[in-house]
Amino acid sequence: MLSKGRGFVLVMLFIAGVINYMDRSALSIAAPFIQKDLQLDAAHMGMIFSSFFIGYAIFNFIGGFASDYFGAKKVLSASMTFWSIFAGVTALTFNFISLFIARVLFGMGEGPLSASQSKMVNNWFPKKSRARALAIAMAGTSLGGALSGPVVGMVAINWGWKVSFVVIAIIGLIWTVIWMKFIKELPSGQEVDEQDDDVIQVNAPVGKSGKTPLTFYLKQPTVLFTAVAFFAYNYILFFFLTWFPSFLTDARHLNVKEMSFATMIPWTVGFIGFTMGGFIIDYIYKKTGNALFSRKVVLVTCLLGSAVSIGFAGLVTTTTGAVTLMALAVFFLYLTAITYWSIIQDTVEKERVGGVGGFMHFLANISGIIGPTVTGFIVQSTGKFTSAFLLAGGIAVIGALCVAFFVKPIGEKNKPSAINSK
Repeated sequence: MLSKGRGFVLVMLFIAGVINYMDRSALSIAAPFIQKDLQLDAAHMGMIFSSFFIGYAIFNFIGGFASDYFGAKKVLSASMTFWSIFAGVTALTFNFISLFIARVLFGMGEGPLSASQSKMVNNWFPKKSRARALAIAMAGTSLGGALSGPVVGMVAINWGWKVSFVVIAIIGLIWTVIWMKFIKELPSGQEVDEQDDDVIQVNAPVGKSGKTPLTFYLKQPTVLFTAVAFFAYNYILFFFLTWFPSFLTDARHLNVKEMSFATMIPWTVGFIGFTMGGFIIDYIYKKTGNALFSRKVVLVTCLLGSAVSIGFAGLVTTTTGAVTLMALAVFFLYLTAITYWSIIQDTVEKERVGGVGGFMHFLANISGIIGPTVTGFIVQSTGKFTSAFLLAGGIAVIGALCVAFFVKPIGEKNKPSAINSK
């Protein structure tokens, strides 16, 4: 799977994910300092957490479409450069409005990442190993979240929270230089095995139009209900990403140093789940010969497991219990992480993978706009996090049921090209 130059492509995509989530979760780690420095209450912080997803969700779709048209390599290069610059700009903010604007622009930069990662994997890897490749490529996000706690926390404690954002900005710009110099959009003839006949055509023109209109896929129940499940996945993930550190400091009374290391536990366990998920899916696919079934069985089972875990995490009365259950929730959640993208790759033609994946990601990330703000108002009005935990679990149950009953293969006979040929 990692021969023919594919290994280096995966390493670079993995590192991009590490940088992405280290940058993204930095704000929640630094939140206690920022709240104090800029005099923000819980409701204001909820809106700040949500502001990122305004730009992010829109550019999920734009970035995915651009990956199909201009190529994933160029889009990911521009994305990393833009978000790294605005990670650094965060250090220049001085009030609620300036921080809000910086986070919207930062989110715009990060928006294309997942769709362009998916497109690069589709370019370089055959169907039989794509789930594993996606798992490795995207697993860097959870590792980045784990590293963010100690890295950002320690820099913020010793040199101030603003310095931490400058440091992570520099790391991203260094990655961009290496990516642009050494990575190709498509494999050459020497980098494709003869048996990998489902890898995109070598030297095929970037931006080639597919036979089926993009709008056809955007109306399909399989795409829409996969997006509902992805919405539930992201709701839990973004609740953990944005509010769990504040939960540990406000409700469990940990100091910033203790909180920084406590957040490492769920992220580290999630990294294991993320990596395992792809291998489990490919194993089930190999045994059953049914690609969609292998995706669905992992998604439904594990999303329900995550729902139960996060619900109980809000009910326990000890810090150890809350962190343990949150770790279980993230573990089960990340076991499903590749399934959403794999379903799109299995049911959508190659030339539309970026656009359809980006559209699904856009719908899913509306949860990031809604969730953190809703959580902020729940905490502000009740003084507790319990209802927020239970709400996240309930949404995940709905997402799992949608996939179980409504996600099915997209029939070739229903496509416009097939209908017009009759």
